[in-house]
Amino acid sequence: MNASTHSQLARELAEAIAAGRHPVGSLLPTEIALCEQHGLSRYAVRRALDQLQELGLISRRKNVGTRVEATQPATGFTQSIATVDDLAQFGAQHTRVIRGTESVIADLALAHELGCAGGSRWLRISSLRMTHAGASVPLCWTDVYVDEAFSEVADLVKASPETLISSLIEKRYGRAIARIRQDIQAIALPAALAEALQADAGTPALQIVRRYFDGADAMLEISRSIHPAQRFTFSMEMQRNRD
Repeated sequence: MNASTHSQLARELAEAIAAGRHPVGSLLPTEIALCEQHGLSRYAVRRALDQLQELGLISRRKNVGTRVEATQPATGFTQSIATVDDLAQFGAQHTRVIRGTESVIADLALAHELGCAGGSRWLRISSLRMTHAGASVPLCWTDVYVDEAFSEVADLVKASPETLISSLIEKRYGRAIARIRQDIQAIALPAALAEALQADAGTPALQIVRRYFDGADAMLEISRSIHPAQRFTFSMEMQRNRD
């Protein structure tokens, strides 16, 4: 693994556990062995194991080791997303359950919320994201707004629910995503989504709004995801500029 990070290691170990390469009840390699295998410091390996423990995948006991406890996260998901490719991978890892599609005209309230022009026309695709097929508790509710000119995307999403909608736009219309602006905000869970998300209205939630732009800086898509508390952790690592 080149240029490894603790988040990469956590993701790879979680995938290995889910695939059965580390069965439930077995012990993971020791911290020292993981350091040698992945070129990481002891501190980085411990941070990776902390992430897995928070997800309920492993337990750690002194003089016993790190034991695999489950193949899937108990209540949530931790993800480090730093590039467009990372976001596409995130989309591929989670099951999308379509809950509805409709054409909407952005009134002033919606335009302010999404950062788009009032009166602009969008195709809204609403869905639940699940951590895996067969999961009973949703990870989040997502409303994706795409330019009405891309109306065929609705059928493409139904045919390829595992593919990020921006990737479908790129493939069908040749409009490559050049940059994504992301805003994260703590909110109270809307009452309208409480039943679908199996959470209480008004409880803490995390809202993530992403705006997708092409090379000409035209906004092609807006997504708004709402995660009930403790079902998603966004992980970001920063380094000091040494120049």
